[in-house]
Amino acid sequence: MTDRDIALLLADAADGVEVGIAPTQAVIRGGRRRRARRWAIATATALAIVGSTATLALAGLPGGDGHEVAPAATQRPTTTPDAFQDAPHRTTLATGTEDGKEWKVYIDAWGAPRDKVEAEAQLTAMAEYQESPPDVRTASELVGKTAYFVYRSYGDKGARVIENTLPADGIQRSTDLDAGSLPLVPGTDGPSRLVVGRVAGTAQQVTCTWKDGPSTLLHRVPATGATTNVEQGIRSAEGSKDDWFVCLAPQNTSFQSVAVTK
Repeated sequence: MTDRDIALLLADAADGVEVGIAPTQAVIRGGRRRRARRWAIATATALAIVGSTATLALAGLPGGDGHEVAPAATQRPTTTPDAFQDAPHRTTLATGTEDGKEWKVYIDAWGAPRDKVEAEAQLTAMAEYQESPPDVRTASELVGKTAYFVYRSYGDKGARVIENTLPADGIQRSTDLDAGSLPLVPGTDGPSRLVVGRVAGTAQQVTCTWKDGPSTLLHRVPATGATTNVEQGIRSAEGSKDDWFVCLAPQNTSFQSVAVTK
C-alpha cells in the first residue's frame, strides 16, 4: 500500500470518532474527504494511462493519432476543379527568310478536356488567344477532343491557316497524311508554295512534289527550343499526338502533291 492509501484508510477510520465536533460539521468534513479521495483516484488513474499507454489513451478520442485534433467541419470543404489547359502548347514548325523578310509557321495545340467543367474552362482560355474550335457550339462538344490551330507569318503579316478538332484517340498511322497548301504571303493570290501537314509519328520521309522543278524531300529533324532558323522537316509538336511537317516550294513553281514516302 502507498502512503496515500494509508492516509485515506486513516481518514475513513477517523470518520467514526466524534470528539468535540458537532454532527453537522462532521458530515461536511466527511463529504469533503470523500470528494477529495474521488478526485485523487481519478487523477492518479488518468496519469497512469497517459504515462504508460499514451497512444491507447488518444485512440479513443477524435483524431486520436497523437496529432492536434482539427475542429469538426461545419460544411463540405470546397475543392478546386481538375486541372485544365489554360494556355496552348506552342511549337514552331519552320522558319526562313525570303526577299529579306522572315517567315514562320507555328502551331497551338490544346489537349482534350475530360468533362464539361474542364471544357468550359478551356473554351474560356481559348478565347483569350482568339482561338475557337470549329464545329464546337457547346462545351459538351469539346469533351474528349483535341484542338489545334496553325499560323503562318511573313514579315509583319500573319494569319491562321488551319484549325481543326480531333478525337483524343484520332491519330495518324502508317502513311496517313493530312496536308494543305497556300501562298507564303498572307492576303495574296500568289502561287501555293507553302505546304503544312500532319503525319504519323512513324513517318521518316515526306516528299513534296512541285509542278515545275525538283521535288523536296523532308526528313525527321530533332526537336529544338530555338525560334529562329528552324529547319523544314518532320518534327513533333508539344501537345499533339501526331507529327508535323512544313515544306516551301521554290519561287518559280507551286505545289502539286505530297506523300509519306518512308
